[in-house]
Amino acid sequence: MDASAIARLFGLGAATRLSDGPVARGKQGVVWRLDTADGRWAVKVPFHPADDDGSAAFQEAACAAGVPAPRVRRTADGQVFATVDGVRVRVYEWVDLGAPDPNLDPELVGTALAALHRVRIDTAGPVHPWYTEPVGPHRWDELVASLRREGAPFAGRLAALRDELVALESWIEPPANLQTCHRDLWADNVLPTADGGICVIDWENSGAADPAQELACALFEFARHDRGRVRALTAAYRSAGGPATLSRRGDFSMLIAQLGHITEAAASDWLNPGPRSPDRAAATAWISEVLDDPHSRARLALLLE
Repeated sequence: MDASAIARLFGLGAATRLSDGPVARGKQGVVWRLDTADGRWAVKVPFHPADDDGSAAFQEAACAAGVPAPRVRRTADGQVFATVDGVRVRVYEWVDLGAPDPNLDPELVGTALAALHRVRIDTAGPVHPWYTEPVGPHRWDELVASLRREGAPFAGRLAALRDELVALESWIEPPANLQTCHRDLWADNVLPTADGGICVIDWENSGAADPAQELACALFEFARHDRGRVRALTAAYRSAGGPATLSRRGDFSMLIAQLGHITEAAASDWLNPGPRSPDRAAATAWISEVLDDPHSRARLALLLE
């Protein structure tokens, strides 16, 4: 891509260097680093064509409210995206980030989540099925059969987990209190910073959700079976004015639906690799995130307790 064109369109000062290749890769796109006279910038290139869906406005509102997150850089005419050499790109301020760590300070996570949940903007559109709908027993059976037929190394483990996944999906219920949430608060997107803080990235999946269900996701990801971490995260969340409370197993609905669809997507990618998982090794690593430490009913009941 033309570094000078990116810098000009987004008003970043004279370009000095664009990284030789992507410096980070996610499931929806890649990030390049751009150095200019005004600083360093993250240039994000999505795998699929995208338009401004309101996630940038939510991220901007969250930053203004004190949520630790990269600031959005818009074009000179206020747009989120620009097309450079036929490629759609968006730009964020650069933040030096560490590796994903589910053992981040739970008080930092709880405080950041509370600040995020205090941000209120108009919810755009209905809740996406990815966060509310089960995969279903038929689809699980279909996937297991296909994976066994193709010799997937994890087919047996997924088959052993099949009944638990189906039972978990019986807990799913519609979200009760909708507001705009991040909806992707896994350790890949809540990262440590060089100064000892944390930074919330990848806001493109933001949209309508129940904050209690998002709190449940954060508790599973950053506390798992550690009662002390559960208490520390929830105490920090409440102390910082977080509005949500976990009170029922249905509060784990988004976690169950999302991890179910992630498992389904990773299994599908192993059968048919693509941009999201470019090869079977990448798909195996992705599905292993669930299979190595599954979200069983017993685990979630312990969190609720």
